[in-house]
Amino acid sequence: MRQKMMYTTMQLDGRSWSLLATEKGLCRIVMPNETLEDWQGWISKIAPGAELEANEQALQQTGMMDWLSSYFAGERTAFTEDIPLDLMGTEFQRQVWKAIGHVPYGETRTYGDIAAAIDRPSAVRAVGAANGANPIPLLLPCHRIIGANRKLTGFRGGLEMKRRLLDIEQIQGVADGGHARFEF
Repeated sequence: MRQKMMYTTMQLDGRSWSLLATEKGLCRIVMPNETLEDWQGWISKIAPGAELEANEQALQQTGMMDWLSSYFAGERTAFTEDIPLDLMGTEFQRQVWKAIGHVPYGETRTYGDIAAAIDRPSAVRAVGAANGANPIPLLLPCHRIIGANRKLTGFRGGLEMKRRLLDIEQIQGVADGGHARFEF
């Protein structure tokens, strides 16, 4: 049982991001358009009764703060197993998250590509849902997953943020698109 939930906030690209971790590792990156209060229900569900405490040192020790700083500085960063994670999701979601973690910096994949990578080629929509539930965006780069038509699709951080992340990685050839609910 998770006894403690630690968090800190950091400035990246002129915006405020929050990181959450349990004793096991990093469990959530809260994007600038979200707040910790937005995730209070999720926190209560995954760590009922856990104490929520500000603890920048604990998050610094995961290595994620340095990783994110390097990413936004435009340095080529890749998924690393050195950052301890506490991923909470179904087995299927964790398979999808692992597959998107292996999409190289500067490259994109489609939802169909990810479905094929996990040997579930007909599960494209389920892959999309799991991608949308990704708790560790950027490290598990869900922003690199695009539609089969090479258009932007939904993104919890908004389509403007998805475009910004693709620009950092100098990814070209991805057209605007996506649902209007992600235009913020």
